[in-house]
Amino acid sequence: MSFLIVRTDIRAAADTDIAAACAGGGRLRDETTAPEPRRQIVHAEDREAALLLARALSSVGAVRSGRQRVKVLPLDGRASNRQGGRPGTGT
Repeated sequence: MSFLIVRTDIRAAADTDIAAACAGGGRLRDETTAPEPRRQIVHAEDREAALLLARALSSVGAVRSGRQRVKVLPLDGRASNRQGGRPGTGT
């Protein structure tokens, strides 16, 4: 299974936007309609490599200070891996 590791900027949210999302039951951020700006993208062939790369990207100062975040995204969509299973085992 392949993975995409993405380092993105975190969008600032105004207090009024937060209050409106809470009051209306909606989402403050919806990555499917408005993804955060990407800073760096890395591809990995297995979960262990993806997590190792994510840890390395997490050591960047902007990530540690909370201005950016690191996301690990599965590319082929198998549900077992999204729930923490090991590739190829079905668990």
